[in-house]
Amino acid sequence: MTSTVFILNGPNLNLLGTREVEIYGSTSLADIGVMAKASAEALGLAVDFRQSNHEGELVDWIQEARGKADAIIINAAAYSHTSIAILDALQTFEGPIVEVHLSNIFKRESFRHHSHISGVADGVICGLGAQGYVLALTAVADKLKNLG
Repeated sequence: MTSTVFILNGPNLNLLGTREVEIYGSTSLADIGVMAKASAEALGLAVDFRQSNHEGELVDWIQEARGKADAIIINAAAYSHTSIAILDALQTFEGPIVEVHLSNIFKRESFRHHSHISGVADGVICGLGAQGYVLALTAVADKLKNLG
């Protein structure tokens, strides 16, 4: 049976490719979704790729993942630094969690240096752009294989 990975993306990531390209690059979120789905297929995984600007919707999706997904890859964007609600929801998920950031949050403003999500994530990938999603999928595939 194929394992399913929810890839959840937070606020403003729908503007990738046009927003602050000097920080986030010119790859759109749709392009990242295509790349992630191709990588997941090569790894024998199914991907459910989503984006929302709304904290509560991200919480709902994390809760939904409890019954539908084997792993979560999350780029909560600015909510990484502010959302206890997303942290609390992730704490209820029993599978692997990988946090992804396109930019290196440690080279940016000091308020971005702390992520609430990192404390519950099995791994954190930051600063590698869109490639971070591919690396996260590879890590998740390995973790799921070792759990099985």
